[in-house]
Amino acid sequence: MPLPSHDKDRPKWERDGRDWPHRAASRFVEAAGLRWHLQEFGAPDAPVLLLLHGTGAATHSWRGLAPLLAKEFRVVAPDLPGHGFSDPLPSRRLSLPGMAEAVGDLTAQLGLAPRLAVGHSAGAAVLARMCLDQRIAPDLLVAINGALTPFPGLANILFPGIARVLFLNPVTPKVFAWGADRAAVRRLIDGTGSRLDPQGLELYRRLFTRAGHVAGALGMMANWDLPALSRDLPGLATRTLLIVGGDDKAIKPDDAFALRERLPQARVELLRGLGHLAHEEAPERVAETIAAEVAALAP
Repeated sequence: MPLPSHDKDRPKWERDGRDWPHRAASRFVEAAGLRWHLQEFGAPDAPVLLLLHGTGAATHSWRGLAPLLAKEFRVVAPDLPGHGFSDPLPSRRLSLPGMAEAVGDLTAQLGLAPRLAVGHSAGAAVLARMCLDQRIAPDLLVAINGALTPFPGLANILFPGIARVLFLNPVTPKVFAWGADRAAVRRLIDGTGSRLDPQGLELYRRLFTRAGHVAGALGMMANWDLPALSRDLPGLATRTLLIVGGDDKAIKPDDAFALRERLPQARVELLRGLGHLAHEEAPERVAETIAAEVAALAP
């Protein structure tokens, strides 16, 4: 079955990116058959740090954290396929391995060898898959409220199926986009356990009013196979830091502590008082946590 197209209502750089955070750091590149939007921060000759946002977000998610990390690293943050201002993947590649392969092709074309890889939620899952598939070999993988394990019970069976039904219905993204007013976006963000400032809420609202971006998020969820990733995770040899927001309502904080027991080199850092979007609520705290872990890597 052909996938629905919402290309005509994708976010447009000239319109929706007119005042995008750190706009001067943005550029567009062609790789893996896609046109990607990415942002770069820091000195060109510094060690590379790859940043991947979560489902439904874009590079704006790193507006506070990226400049802090750029004090020591060359930070590269792309919009994932189908999100923000990057092209969507074709249907045959719309999966977790397909997403990891596409990002791997992007990093290869750019000549990047990330020393650090930092991902939020589903972005952490993409990075973990890339490490397992040997597309990247960072010294440290940081998962911020990482979506690395299956949903509990029936949700693991029902949720991807529901997302796929919604994604295949061409009307769903448009209906969601029509209803994405400020109050609805605030309720959605509040439901993750996070509290964002007016700028953060406005940027999410702007993206959610574009059916193409909504379709990209739904397509990502519809084809996510977390059980397969979970089975492979014990083979992850990369040192891993699991940063957990204590008030996260999207992913249970307890999941990270259970996952730690299954990973060869993992540590959990609990940040109390923060929700699923911890890096947007308190970028300084997250940056300090990452910096401390990096310092511990030094011989």
